[in-house]
Amino acid sequence: MGGSAQWTIALPAVLFLIFLSVVLLVTGLGSAISSRARMRQRLVLPPALARPGGNFWAGLVAALQRRGILLEDEHAASLRSRLSAAGFHRPEAPALYTLVRIVLSLGLPGLFLSLNAAAPGAAASRLYLVAAALALAGLYLPRLWVDVRAARRRQAMLSGLPDTLDLVLVCVEAGLGVDAAFQRVGAEIVQAHPLLARHLAAVTLEMRAGRSRAEALRRMGERSGVPEIRAFATLVVQSEKLGSSMAQALRTYAAEMREHRRLRAEEKAHRLPVLLSVPLVACMLPTMVGILMLPAAIRVMRDLMPALGQ
Repeated sequence: MGGSAQWTIALPAVLFLIFLSVVLLVTGLGSAISSRARMRQRLVLPPALARPGGNFWAGLVAALQRRGILLEDEHAASLRSRLSAAGFHRPEAPALYTLVRIVLSLGLPGLFLSLNAAAPGAAASRLYLVAAALALAGLYLPRLWVDVRAARRRQAMLSGLPDTLDLVLVCVEAGLGVDAAFQRVGAEIVQAHPLLARHLAAVTLEMRAGRSRAEALRRMGERSGVPEIRAFATLVVQSEKLGSSMAQALRTYAAEMREHRRLRAEEKAHRLPVLLSVPLVACMLPTMVGILMLPAAIRVMRDLMPALGQ
């Protein structure tokens, strides 16, 4: 009896110790995994410098091209710049984009016809019309998606460019060189502006690999697809060549970019009443007309209809 009573008293303490050890173990593992993930995120290579050809899609494109299926056309340069602006920097991106368009333009109508060909009473003309519409959608939807993605990335980089320029200005005025300022700012804005952080990291790694600063900045402007970033690269290169004050040039350009951001916000605010007028007219105007006309209609039906009936 005494032993069972002692075990009954000690059992909650043992269970509490086991629970506490499990909680501490899970907390420690979680913190270790999160710190490792943050470290990998800070040290991740930019997409432009990632090792090409190491995934399934690169192998698929290479296998198709070895079999004589050419997936690039004479507009490969413009297509590559459009895909680069959307965030696809790998060498096989244009060929993969062409492959996706071909597969969708042939696969969507083929799937639709295979599912509806055996349907009873299905008109052949309607099936072929829907199949042609699906083929056109498969041909143009990837381009629309790439353009929308590029526009969103461009807007995100434009929104974060003034803050990035301010940080570069602070680093330059503190005594850092331009290269060290790019590296420091790129490491600090990973969470706030990851796209700009990747471009700055790419510039830093290219200069470490032996490329000149002017060439690295020019490539950054081409990869981004944003005219303001190209102008920033030109500003840095020209300031270095002419020997002018880099801090003053950055301060002026940062103020200009901040003014442009304010003007874009005001433009969106001014467009808002015009955009709201369409749903207001389409939804509220018929309701208001119905509310105003309903009493008159009821009175007409109550007074005139009996008279007309006699």
